[in-house]
Amino acid sequence: MLPADHPTIPAPRIGVLLINLGTPDSADTRAVRRYLAEFLSDRRVVELPRIAWQPILRGIVLTTRPKKSAHAYQQVWSEAGSPLAAVTRAQAAALKDAFGDGVLVDWAMRYGNPAIADRLAAMKAAGCERILLAPLYPQYCAATTATANDKAFAALAQWRWQPAIRTLPPYHDDPAYIAALAARVSEGLDTLDFAPDALIASFHGMPQRTLERGDPYHCHCQKTARLLGDALRERLAGRPLTVAFQSRFGSAKWLGPATDTTLEAMPGQGVRKVAVVAPGFSADCLETLEELAIRGRESFLGAGGTHFAYLPCLNDSPQGVDMLRTILSRELEGWVTRV
Repeated sequence: MLPADHPTIPAPRIGVLLINLGTPDSADTRAVRRYLAEFLSDRRVVELPRIAWQPILRGIVLTTRPKKSAHAYQQVWSEAGSPLAAVTRAQAAALKDAFGDGVLVDWAMRYGNPAIADRLAAMKAAGCERILLAPLYPQYCAATTATANDKAFAALAQWRWQPAIRTLPPYHDDPAYIAALAARVSEGLDTLDFAPDALIASFHGMPQRTLERGDPYHCHCQKTARLLGDALRERLAGRPLTVAFQSRFGSAKWLGPATDTTLEAMPGQGVRKVAVVAPGFSADCLETLEELAIRGRESFLGAGGTHFAYLPCLNDSPQGVDMLRTILSRELEGWVTRV
Protein backbone atom coordinates (compact mmCIF):
# COMPACT_ATOMS: atom_id res chain seq x y z
CA MET A 1 0.00 0.00 0.00
CA LEU A 2 1.50 3.31 -1.08
CA PRO A 3 1.49 6.29 1.31
CA ALA A 4 -1.20 8.88 0.59
CA ASP A 5 1.36 11.44 -0.54
CA HIS A 6 3.27 9.02 -2.81
CA PRO A 7 3.71 10.28 -6.40
CA THR A 8 1.51 8.62 -8.98
CA ILE A 9 3.26 5.71 -10.67
CA PRO A 10 2.03 4.83 -14.18
CA ALA A 11 1.47 1.21 -15.11
CA PRO A 12 4.63 -0.44 -16.52
CA ARG A 13 4.89 -0.19 -20.29
CA ILE A 14 7.36 -0.93 -23.05
CA GLY A 15 8.49 1.73 -25.51
CA VAL A 16 9.59 1.53 -29.14
CA LEU A 17 11.26 4.71 -30.37
CA LEU A 18 11.64 4.98 -34.15
CA ILE A 19 14.58 7.26 -34.94
CA ASN A 20 15.40 8.93 -38.23
CA LEU A 21 18.07 11.39 -39.30
CA GLY A 22 16.36 14.74 -38.92
CA THR A 23 14.89 17.74 -40.64
CA PRO A 24 14.65 21.50 -40.21
CA ASP A 25 11.49 22.84 -38.58
CA SER A 26 10.62 24.72 -41.76
CA ALA A 27 11.98 25.26 -45.25
CA ASP A 28 13.31 28.77 -44.65
CA THR A 29 16.97 29.70 -44.52
CA ARG A 30 17.09 30.39 -40.78
CA ALA A 31 15.61 27.01 -39.83
CA VAL A 32 17.85 25.20 -42.29
CA ARG A 33 20.93 26.99 -40.91
CA ARG A 34 20.00 25.92 -37.38
CA TYR A 35 19.51 22.34 -38.53
CA LEU A 36 22.76 22.21 -40.50
CA ALA A 37 24.70 23.67 -37.57
CA GLU A 38 23.56 20.79 -35.38
CA PHE A 39 23.98 18.13 -38.07
CA LEU A 40 27.43 19.21 -39.27
CA SER A 41 28.73 19.72 -35.72
CA ASP A 42 28.31 16.01 -35.00
CA ARG A 43 31.79 14.51 -34.76
CA ARG A 44 30.51 11.24 -36.18
CA VAL A 45 29.26 13.04 -39.29
CA VAL A 46 32.34 15.21 -39.91
CA GLU A 47 35.39 13.36 -38.61
CA LEU A 48 37.76 16.28 -38.63
CA PRO A 49 39.43 17.92 -35.61
CA ARG A 50 36.92 20.33 -34.12
CA ILE A 51 39.46 23.15 -33.98
CA ALA A 52 39.94 22.87 -37.75
CA TRP A 53 36.33 22.21 -38.79
CA GLN A 54 34.32 24.65 -36.71
CA PRO A 55 35.78 27.83 -38.25
CA ILE A 56 35.00 26.42 -41.70
CA LEU A 57 31.50 25.40 -40.63
CA ARG A 58 30.69 28.71 -38.94
CA GLY A 59 32.27 30.60 -41.79
CA ILE A 60 31.70 29.61 -45.39
CA VAL A 61 29.45 26.54 -44.89
CA LEU A 62 26.74 28.13 -42.74
CA THR A 63 27.02 31.33 -44.75
CA THR A 64 26.42 29.79 -48.17
CA ARG A 65 24.83 26.36 -47.82
CA PRO A 66 21.58 27.14 -45.90
CA LYS A 67 20.09 29.26 -48.69
CA LYS A 68 20.77 26.57 -51.28
CA SER A 69 19.47 23.79 -49.01
CA ALA A 70 16.37 25.82 -48.11
CA HIS A 71 15.55 26.12 -51.81
CA ALA A 72 15.89 22.34 -52.14
CA TYR A 73 13.61 21.74 -49.14
CA GLN A 74 11.03 24.10 -50.64
CA GLN A 75 10.80 21.80 -53.67
CA VAL A 76 9.57 18.87 -51.54
CA TRP A 77 7.89 20.55 -48.54
CA SER A 78 4.15 19.90 -48.17
CA GLU A 79 1.26 20.81 -45.89
CA ALA A 80 2.41 17.92 -43.70
CA GLY A 81 5.83 19.56 -43.46
CA SER A 82 9.10 17.78 -44.12
CA PRO A 83 8.56 14.52 -46.03
CA LEU A 84 10.94 12.67 -43.72
CA ALA A 85 9.04 13.80 -40.63
CA ALA A 86 5.66 13.12 -42.24
CA VAL A 87 6.60 9.57 -43.24
CA THR A 88 8.29 8.70 -39.93
CA ARG A 89 5.21 10.01 -38.10
CA ALA A 90 3.03 7.84 -40.33
CA GLN A 91 5.18 4.78 -39.71
CA ALA A 92 4.83 5.23 -35.95
CA ALA A 93 1.07 5.69 -36.31
CA ALA A 94 0.79 2.53 -38.43
CA LEU A 95 2.61 0.56 -35.72
CA LYS A 96 0.62 2.07 -32.85
CA ASP A 97 -1.28 -1.12 -32.03
CA ALA A 98 1.11 -3.61 -33.60
CA PHE A 99 2.61 -4.99 -30.39
CA GLY A 100 -0.26 -4.94 -27.90
CA ASP A 101 -1.74 -2.51 -25.41
CA GLY A 102 1.35 -2.36 -23.20
CA VAL A 103 3.68 -1.11 -25.94
CA LEU A 104 4.00 2.60 -26.78
CA VAL A 105 5.39 3.43 -30.24
CA ASP A 106 6.81 6.91 -30.77
CA TRP A 107 9.26 8.62 -33.12
CA ALA A 108 12.11 11.11 -32.94
CA MET A 109 14.83 12.75 -35.01
CA ARG A 110 18.55 12.68 -34.33
CA TYR A 111 18.80 16.31 -35.45
CA GLY A 112 15.94 18.75 -35.06
CA ASN A 113 12.50 17.92 -33.70
CA PRO A 114 10.99 15.93 -32.13
CA ALA A 115 14.20 15.47 -30.18
CA ILE A 116 15.30 12.07 -28.94
CA ALA A 117 15.75 13.30 -25.35
CA ASP A 118 12.23 14.76 -25.29
CA ARG A 119 10.56 11.62 -26.60
CA LEU A 120 12.51 9.40 -24.20
CA ALA A 121 11.36 11.61 -21.33
CA ALA A 122 7.77 11.31 -22.54
CA MET A 123 8.11 7.53 -22.66
CA LYS A 124 9.50 7.49 -19.15
CA ALA A 125 6.62 9.65 -17.92
CA ALA A 126 4.18 7.23 -19.59
CA GLY A 127 5.61 4.33 -17.60
CA CYS A 128 8.02 2.78 -20.09
CA GLU A 129 10.46 0.70 -18.05
CA ARG A 130 11.94 -0.97 -21.14
CA ILE A 131 12.65 0.85 -24.39
CA LEU A 132 13.74 -0.40 -27.79
CA LEU A 133 15.71 2.23 -29.69
CA ALA A 134 15.07 1.68 -33.39
CA PRO A 135 17.29 3.75 -35.71
CA LEU A 136 15.69 3.21 -39.12
CA TYR A 137 18.94 2.72 -41.04
CA PRO A 138 19.08 -0.68 -42.76
CA GLN A 139 22.83 -0.42 -43.32
CA TYR A 140 24.95 0.35 -40.26
CA CYS A 141 27.14 3.44 -40.29
CA ALA A 142 28.72 5.29 -37.39
CA ALA A 143 27.38 8.55 -38.87
CA THR A 144 23.79 7.29 -38.74
CA THR A 145 23.04 4.32 -36.47
CA ALA A 146 25.77 5.01 -33.93
CA THR A 147 25.11 8.71 -33.55
CA ALA A 148 21.38 8.10 -33.03
CA ASN A 149 22.18 5.65 -30.24
CA ASP A 150 24.81 8.05 -28.85
CA LYS A 151 22.20 10.79 -28.54
CA ALA A 152 19.82 8.50 -26.70
CA PHE A 153 22.53 7.26 -24.35
CA ALA A 154 23.63 10.85 -23.64
CA ALA A 155 20.09 11.70 -22.57
CA LEU A 156 19.82 8.59 -20.42
CA ALA A 157 23.13 9.44 -18.76
CA GLN A 158 21.33 12.35 -17.06
CA TRP A 159 18.66 10.15 -15.51
CA ARG A 160 18.76 8.65 -12.04
CA TRP A 161 16.29 5.87 -12.86
CA GLN A 162 17.02 4.47 -16.29
CA PRO A 163 14.84 2.04 -18.23
CA ALA A 164 16.23 -1.18 -19.68
CA ILE A 165 17.44 -0.48 -23.23
CA ARG A 166 17.75 -2.50 -26.41
CA THR A 167 18.86 -1.24 -29.84
CA LEU A 168 17.71 -2.37 -33.27
CA PRO A 169 20.57 -3.99 -35.21
CA PRO A 170 21.17 -3.16 -38.87
CA TYR A 171 18.84 -5.14 -41.11
CA HIS A 172 20.52 -4.75 -44.49
CA ASP A 173 20.35 -8.46 -45.26
CA ASP A 174 17.23 -9.41 -43.30
CA PRO A 175 14.95 -11.60 -45.45
CA ALA A 176 11.92 -9.53 -44.39
CA TYR A 177 13.63 -6.32 -45.53
CA ILE A 178 14.82 -7.76 -48.84
CA ALA A 179 11.38 -9.23 -49.56
CA ALA A 180 9.70 -5.90 -48.77
CA LEU A 181 12.15 -4.02 -51.00
CA ALA A 182 11.64 -6.45 -53.88
CA ALA A 183 7.86 -6.21 -53.58
CA ARG A 184 7.99 -2.41 -53.43
CA VAL A 185 10.30 -2.17 -56.45
CA SER A 186 8.14 -4.60 -58.42
CA GLU A 187 5.07 -2.57 -57.52
CA GLY A 188 6.82 0.59 -58.68
CA LEU A 189 7.91 -0.99 -61.96
CA ASP A 190 4.31 -2.04 -62.60
CA THR A 191 3.24 1.61 -62.59
CA LEU A 192 5.67 2.65 -65.34
CA ASP A 193 4.72 3.07 -68.97
CA PHE A 194 8.19 1.98 -70.07
CA ALA A 195 10.61 -0.88 -69.39
CA PRO A 196 13.87 0.44 -67.87
CA ASP A 197 17.12 -0.52 -69.54
CA ALA A 198 18.73 -0.51 -66.07
CA LEU A 199 17.83 -0.16 -62.41
CA ILE A 200 20.05 1.98 -60.16
CA ALA A 201 20.25 1.32 -56.42
CA SER A 202 21.38 4.67 -55.01
CA PHE A 203 22.69 4.70 -51.44
CA HIS A 204 23.67 7.73 -49.39
CA GLY A 205 27.36 8.41 -49.85
CA MET A 206 30.00 8.38 -47.14
CA PRO A 207 33.64 9.48 -47.22
CA GLN A 208 36.00 6.73 -48.40
CA ARG A 209 37.82 6.95 -45.07
CA THR A 210 34.79 5.48 -43.28
CA LEU A 211 35.47 2.22 -45.13
CA GLU A 212 39.20 2.42 -44.48
CA ARG A 213 38.58 2.97 -40.76
CA GLY A 214 36.49 -0.18 -40.46
CA ASP A 215 32.93 1.07 -40.93
CA PRO A 216 30.79 -1.75 -42.46
CA TYR A 217 28.48 0.61 -44.35
CA HIS A 218 29.89 0.04 -47.83
CA CYS A 219 29.79 -3.74 -47.41
CA HIS A 220 26.22 -3.58 -46.07
CA CYS A 221 25.12 -1.54 -49.10
CA GLN A 222 26.74 -3.94 -51.52
CA LYS A 223 25.11 -6.93 -49.83
CA THR A 224 21.68 -5.27 -49.87
CA ALA A 225 22.06 -4.60 -53.59
CA ARG A 226 23.22 -8.14 -54.32
CA LEU A 227 20.32 -9.70 -52.41
CA LEU A 228 17.84 -7.29 -53.98
CA GLY A 229 19.19 -8.12 -57.42
CA ASP A 230 18.80 -11.84 -56.68
CA ALA A 231 15.22 -11.29 -55.49
CA LEU A 232 14.43 -9.34 -58.67
CA ARG A 233 16.34 -11.62 -61.04
CA GLU A 234 13.29 -12.77 -63.00
CA ARG A 235 11.78 -9.30 -63.02
CA LEU A 236 14.96 -7.67 -64.30
CA ALA A 237 15.35 -10.33 -67.00
CA GLY A 238 19.05 -9.75 -67.44
CA ARG A 239 18.97 -5.99 -67.04
CA PRO A 240 21.64 -4.74 -64.62
CA LEU A 241 21.20 -3.49 -61.06
CA THR A 242 23.79 -0.74 -60.72
CA VAL A 243 25.03 0.41 -57.30
CA ALA A 244 25.83 4.10 -56.86
CA PHE A 245 26.32 6.58 -54.01
CA GLN A 246 24.81 10.07 -53.76
CA SER A 247 25.05 13.24 -51.67
CA ARG A 248 28.76 13.99 -51.83
CA PHE A 249 29.91 16.88 -49.64
CA GLY A 250 33.28 18.54 -49.38
CA SER A 251 36.55 17.78 -51.14
CA ALA A 252 37.42 14.40 -49.59
CA LYS A 253 37.18 11.22 -51.64
CA TRP A 254 33.76 9.57 -51.26
CA LEU A 255 32.43 6.11 -51.92
CA GLY A 256 31.72 5.60 -55.61
CA PRO A 257 30.60 5.46 -58.26
CA ALA A 258 28.64 8.68 -57.77
CA THR A 259 24.94 8.58 -58.64
CA ASP A 260 24.97 11.88 -60.55
CA THR A 261 27.91 10.96 -62.78
CA THR A 262 26.48 7.47 -63.30
CA LEU A 263 23.20 8.94 -64.52
CA GLU A 264 25.00 11.39 -66.80
CA ALA A 265 27.14 8.64 -68.35
CA MET A 266 24.41 6.07 -68.99
CA PRO A 267 22.81 7.58 -72.12
CA GLY A 268 26.21 7.58 -73.81
CA GLN A 269 26.46 3.87 -73.01
CA GLY A 270 23.14 3.12 -74.67
CA VAL A 271 21.02 3.19 -71.49
CA ARG A 272 18.17 5.53 -72.42
CA LYS A 273 15.54 4.41 -69.92
CA VAL A 274 16.31 4.12 -66.23
CA ALA A 275 14.59 3.61 -62.89
CA VAL A 276 16.19 4.58 -59.57
CA VAL A 277 15.49 3.12 -56.14
CA ALA A 278 17.01 4.19 -52.79
CA PRO A 279 17.29 1.06 -50.60
CA GLY A 280 19.27 2.79 -47.85
CA PHE A 281 16.46 5.18 -46.95
CA SER A 282 13.55 3.96 -44.83
CA ALA A 283 11.53 7.05 -45.77
CA ASP A 284 11.49 9.45 -48.68
CA CYS A 285 13.24 12.71 -47.86
CA LEU A 286 15.20 15.59 -49.38
CA GLU A 287 17.89 13.25 -50.70
CA THR A 288 15.41 11.06 -52.56
CA LEU A 289 12.68 13.48 -53.62
CA GLU A 290 14.85 16.46 -54.59
CA GLU A 291 18.28 15.02 -55.28
CA LEU A 292 17.13 11.89 -57.14
CA ALA A 293 13.59 12.47 -58.38
CA ILE A 294 14.18 16.08 -59.48
CA ARG A 295 17.88 16.70 -60.07
CA GLY A 296 18.61 13.11 -61.04
CA ARG A 297 15.91 13.26 -63.68
CA GLU A 298 17.27 16.54 -65.04
CA SER A 299 20.80 15.14 -65.24
CA PHE A 300 19.75 11.95 -67.00
CA LEU A 301 17.42 13.57 -69.53
CA GLY A 302 19.91 16.37 -70.11
CA ALA A 303 22.56 13.80 -71.01
CA GLY A 304 20.32 12.21 -73.63
CA GLY A 305 18.14 9.80 -71.69
CA THR A 306 14.52 9.46 -72.76
CA HIS A 307 12.72 7.93 -69.77
CA PHE A 308 13.42 8.33 -66.04
CA ALA A 309 11.55 7.12 -62.95
CA TYR A 310 12.24 7.34 -59.25
CA LEU A 311 10.62 4.49 -57.30
CA PRO A 312 9.45 5.43 -53.77
CA CYS A 313 11.02 4.12 -50.56
CA LEU A 314 9.24 1.61 -48.33
CA ASN A 315 7.77 4.53 -46.33
CA ASP A 316 4.51 3.57 -44.57
CA SER A 317 3.46 1.26 -47.41
CA PRO A 318 1.93 -2.10 -46.43
CA GLN A 319 5.23 -3.80 -47.31
CA GLY A 320 7.22 -1.31 -45.24
CA VAL A 321 4.98 -1.47 -42.19
CA ASP A 322 4.82 -5.27 -42.26
CA MET A 323 8.61 -5.41 -42.47
CA LEU A 324 9.02 -3.07 -39.50
CA ARG A 325 6.49 -5.06 -37.51
CA THR A 326 8.45 -8.24 -38.21
CA ILE A 327 11.91 -6.98 -37.26
CA LEU A 328 10.72 -4.99 -34.25
CA SER A 329 8.69 -7.94 -32.93
CA ARG A 330 11.86 -10.01 -33.07
CA GLU A 331 13.78 -7.48 -30.97
CA LEU A 332 10.92 -7.28 -28.46
CA GLU A 333 10.93 -11.02 -27.78
CA GLY A 334 11.19 -11.74 -24.08
CA TRP A 335 9.60 -8.39 -23.33
CA VAL A 336 6.32 -9.01 -25.12
CA THR A 337 4.64 -12.02 -26.67
CA ARG A 338 4.97 -11.88 -30.44
CA VAL A 339 1.74 -10.65 -32.03
